[in-house]
Amino acid sequence: MTGPTPYLHFPGTAGSALAFYGDVFGCGVQLHTFAELGRADGPADAIAHGYLVEGPVALFAADVAGDEPPFRCEGLMLSLLCTTTSTTLRHWFSRLAEGGHVVDDLQARPWGDFDGQVIDRHGVHWLIGFESDDAD
Repeated sequence: MTGPTPYLHFPGTAGSALAFYGDVFGCGVQLHTFAELGRADGPADAIAHGYLVEGPVALFAADVAGDEPPFRCEGLMLSLLCTTTSTTLRHWFSRLAEGGHVVDDLQARPWGDFDGQVIDRHGVHWLIGFESDDAD
């Protein structure tokens, strides 16, 4: 592992969120239900642990149990700066914006690089960018 991996607790939407991210990032998704893991502190079909598999982005997620608070994204962005080609990053930005909200368009900046921000349909705030010499 090269760094921290976000682990998000969703309000009953972890399965659909991970499926969306798997589709956006072109990777597999592994899901384990509360029943499968022998947990009785939530609905049997809720996701107790899920993650993206063999993809360019690492992410864990689960549905909240009991009185746990669900994930809220304030003052935090998941950064995908220069993580792949500009074409791929533009595609990810576009896909993450589907059903979400563009905070700041993906655009050239005064310092010469490109970046933008989007809050996706699941409330996750993303910062996506690339260097100008990688621009299409």
